[in-house]
Amino acid sequence: MAQQEQRPADDRSKEEVYEEDFVPYIHKWGRRTNLLAVALSFGPAMVLLSVYGILPPAGAILGGFVSVLGAWGAFWLVEPISYYPVLGVSGTYMAFLSGNISNLRLPSSAAAQEAADVEIGTPEGDVISTLGIAGSIFVNVTILTVGVIGLVSVFQALPELWQSALELYLVPAIFGAIFAQFGRDFPKVAAVALGLAFVANLLLELGYFAVFPGDPIYVVIVVAVFGTMLVSKWMLDHGLISHDQ
Repeated sequence: MAQQEQRPADDRSKEEVYEEDFVPYIHKWGRRTNLLAVALSFGPAMVLLSVYGILPPAGAILGGFVSVLGAWGAFWLVEPISYYPVLGVSGTYMAFLSGNISNLRLPSSAAAQEAADVEIGTPEGDVISTLGIAGSIFVNVTILTVGVIGLVSVFQALPELWQSALELYLVPAIFGAIFAQFGRDFPKVAAVALGLAFVANLLLELGYFAVFPGDPIYVVIVVAVFGTMLVSKWMLDHGLISHDQ
C-alpha cells in the first residue's frame, strides 16, 4: 500500500503534528539511544572478558541476576508506568537514559509543566516536559562538574548533623513537594494515594510482606501506584470525581 502523503504542517492541527511528526521521531531516536546505552552498559564486562579473559561462572551470573531481580524487578515494571504520565513520551526516554529520575527529572518535568500552566498528559505537557528535562540534564551536568571539583570538600566540612539531614531527608522532601503540587489539583486522588501508602507501609512494618522475595519495599510501591489507579478509575466511573479532579 502506498504511503499516505502527509499534508503540509500548516494545514494540520497541533495534535496532528504531535501524533504524526513529533511522536514517531521521538520513538525512532529514543529507542536507538536507549538500546545503544544498554549495549554500552555491557562495555566493562566485555573488556574484562576480551582483554583480561575474566569470565565469572554461569552460576554466579545467574545468582546475581536472581538477586537483583528479587530486589528490583518490580521497579522495572512500576517505574515506567508510574512516571510516564508526568514525563511524557520523550521525557521517559530522556529520563531513563540520563538517570536521577525520581529526585531530579520528575520534579523538573512537573515544575516546568506547572510553570507553563499546561495540563499533564497532553501534547503541550509532553513538549514542556521535554524542555524541562533537557534543561535539568544540562544544569545537572554543570552542577555535577562544579560539585566534583569543589563542592565535595564543602559538603564534608558541614557539621555532621547537616550532612545526615541532607542525605536522609532531601529525596523525601522532593517527593513531598511533588505530592503537594499534584495533591492540590487532585485532592481526592491524593487522599486515596496517601491512605493506600500508609496502610501498605504499616503492613510492611508488621511483617506481612515478608513472604515476598528480596526487600519487600517494592510491594508498597506496587500497592500505592496500582491501587490508586484502580480506586481512581472506580471513583471516576461512579461519578465521585471528574477528569479535572
